[in-house]
Amino acid sequence: QSFQDIKPMRDQIIRVKRYERVPMILVGNKVDLEGEREVSSGEGKALADEWNCPFIETSAKNKISVDELFAEIVRQMNYASTPNGDDPCCSSCVIL
Repeated sequence: QSFQDIKPMRDQIIRVKRYERVPMILVGNKVDLEGEREVSSGEGKALADEWNCPFIETSAKNKISVDELFAEIVRQMNYASTPNGDDPCCSSCVIL
């Protein structure tokens, strides 16, 4: 269900921010529950590629890729705050 809900959420974020290149990270959580997976890694990666954003799968329980996620959040925030002459509306990070 979350995977279906994420597309309208992204559209709403872009409408509110009024800028299509809002920094985003698509995160698949609970990767440790492989047997209960409803969305394949390939589907997540394909959507992230379509949206031109990073895709990271994590598990807080098993500490899988949590540090990498936070490092990527910092990279995205630094990228968004770099002065480049663009509209200042895009200077915040969104985690999906």
